[in-house]
Amino acid sequence: MTLRLSILLALGLAGALPATAQPTPSASAADSVRATLGALFDGMRAGDSAAVRAVFYPEARLYTALGASDSASVDRTPIEEFARAVGQPRDRPWDERIWDVEVRTDGPLAHAWVPYAFYVGEAFSHCGVNAVQFVRTADGWRITQLTDTRRSDCDVPPEVENGGSLRDTDHTGAGDV
Repeated sequence: MTLRLSILLALGLAGALPATAQPTPSASAADSVRATLGALFDGMRAGDSAAVRAVFYPEARLYTALGASDSASVDRTPIEEFARAVGQPRDRPWDERIWDVEVRTDGPLAHAWVPYAFYVGEAFSHCGVNAVQFVRTADGWRITQLTDTRRSDCDVPPEVENGGSLRDTDHTGAGDV
């Protein structure tokens, strides 16, 4: 009887301790980050430079890593230049389709790893990955930096090739609120 009582007491105490090794899920933070990404790509499809500009932090940076992985160069595009380009009239929309988005958050900081395929209208242009950093402000999640790669060959899921986007991986940190 004493052994049984000891085991029950040990299990009861273990259950009462905080689970610091496991992250605390915060689907709302990851969902909000995803909504910011969605607003960016919706703004691009609509050719709405104001909507695109609104998702970026005022001092945000845009970079593209170009070239072979062992000899890449980095090009910087000012946010205002990018927003102006988005707003230029065009016959076919810029359509950035994404899949397997991985979001990690910790309090006011978030990162998204975003594989993408870029289409001009229905014509494939290029593909790669966006590595996106966010900060949570009083106005919501804002992009502080976006760095992308650009290639001509990617394993684009058939659903994405056919006009859809898939967004489904979250990794939230213990600091989420």
